[in-house]
Amino acid sequence: MGTILIFTGKGGVGKTSVAAAHAMLSAGEGKKTLLVSTDMAHNLGDLFELTLGSEITGLDNGLHLLEIDPHDIMENDFKDMKKAVLGLIGESGMGGEQLEQLAVFPGMDELFSLLKILALHQSGRYDRIIVDCAPTGETLALLKFPELLSWYMEKMFPIGKAALRILSPISKTLFKVQLPDRKAMTDIERLYATLLELQTLLKDPALTAIRLVTIPEKMVVEETKRNFMYLNLYGFNVDCLYINRILPQDLDNPFFAEWIAIQTQYTEELESLFAGRTIRRIPWFDSDLNGVGGIGRLAEILAESSPLFELQPPSLGEHYEKTETGYALILDLPFVEKDDIRFNESATDLILKIGNFKRSIPKPSTLRHHLVSSAKLTDGKLTVRFEPK
Repeated sequence: MGTILIFTGKGGVGKTSVAAAHAMLSAGEGKKTLLVSTDMAHNLGDLFELTLGSEITGLDNGLHLLEIDPHDIMENDFKDMKKAVLGLIGESGMGGEQLEQLAVFPGMDELFSLLKILALHQSGRYDRIIVDCAPTGETLALLKFPELLSWYMEKMFPIGKAALRILSPISKTLFKVQLPDRKAMTDIERLYATLLELQTLLKDPALTAIRLVTIPEKMVVEETKRNFMYLNLYGFNVDCLYINRILPQDLDNPFFAEWIAIQTQYTEELESLFAGRTIRRIPWFDSDLNGVGGIGRLAEILAESSPLFELQPPSLGEHYEKTETGYALILDLPFVEKDDIRFNESATDLILKIGNFKRSIPKPSTLRHHLVSSAKLTDGKLTVRFEPK
């Protein structure tokens, strides 16, 4: 199976250029390579100076480009589910255009982008799929959505199926609401199964890696740290950090002296914080990197980093261990303070909240009759201990 490299970072740090340079180098090796943009504000076309659409575009060097249109995927692959959603809205008096806008729930755009990437990966057409993601906040929403949606579906659908059998014959008459028919439910069940496949793919360190792009400035460094922590919270493998736009040290110009000192400070901080992971430095170029020629200049710099496409092994990340009195769940949570964590437990889940992000971690069936006895954060690792009731 091919591999997937996902590039993300704060807006304006150059992640699209870095992703494009990787794609160009990959195609140059003779690998069938697809460069995908999931950012709704697509700029792959601008970078390559081409007009791109929802269809895959091939270049002379063997590279293929795609700007994903989630609405197009919805129309072509999930018509029955869309029809069911429109039916659930009921006879609201809205016009057709308004109903069309409501047919995609918040987060669905991100979901259909990932489903398209999954389908392309499963097709076996490409050796490498390189993904240019939206800025960090949207990327986190993109990557966590399959797990979040599948969690809700798992909780709700056993009840939903029973309600469907009972209420479907009378819902249209009494409540003016059309419940999903059996055809739509089959489509939703297929979506649920696909979500499980998608999570497995995105969290498989042998197939998928996330690569962070940053620049050595305070606000960007702080966001990079938070991004890294949240990606660890959800169990994704971040295997590489790119520090972009580094000024040359030998600039004989007083204007740049303070900037060089600031960049040196934050570059050293990043290299200390991300010790143990691959870190690549990229210099500041003297012109825009537009067109194949411009991207090629960056590719030449990256080509010096070898092996560029080998996925680095992850840390242990999220895992369970047997203890003398029960079990322990260990989570990598770098750059987190104890007071930042909010922790709750239900009968079936652990609910962990850090900042604006919350994750519900289903308890393995083995631990359904265990209770949390303690939770402790030490050296960037959260250890949650379980003991029998």
